[in-house]
Amino acid sequence: MKTEVIKKNNTEVAVVSSDELLITDVQSALDLIMTVKYETGCTNIALNKEAIVNDFFVLSTCLAGEILQKFINYGVRFAIYGDFSKYTSKPLRDFIYECNKGKDIYFQPDASLAADKLSGCARNKKGESYEQ
Repeated sequence: MKTEVIKKNNTEVAVVSSDELLITDVQSALDLIMTVKYETGCTNIALNKEAIVNDFFVLSTCLAGEILQKFINYGVRFAIYGDFSKYTSKPLRDFIYECNKGKDIYFQPDASLAADKLSGCARNKKGESYEQ
């Protein structure tokens, strides 16, 4: 697990990347939350999707809801970054769309955009950053 703290818009974001699965169930999600908060002090975490068990992306398992609820309960804003194009499930696509409209959970194509969302920065159509 590699963690990099990025500061944007006066907000610190812990960008975590791992080749190994870090979130496989609710307990491992809690372990990640506490480890990152302890090591970095950040309450904004971005994680690559490869570090999350595939069952998370099958909404009928209820794993996504249970795990994301823990992030909310512990006051941690969370972004998952990676390529979501292989997922063709309409309910999952709708879930991702609704999360991205909210304020606490995001699905983004890369770590930089995930950090932007978590820090309250966004990009305009020209790719320039601006504060929300």
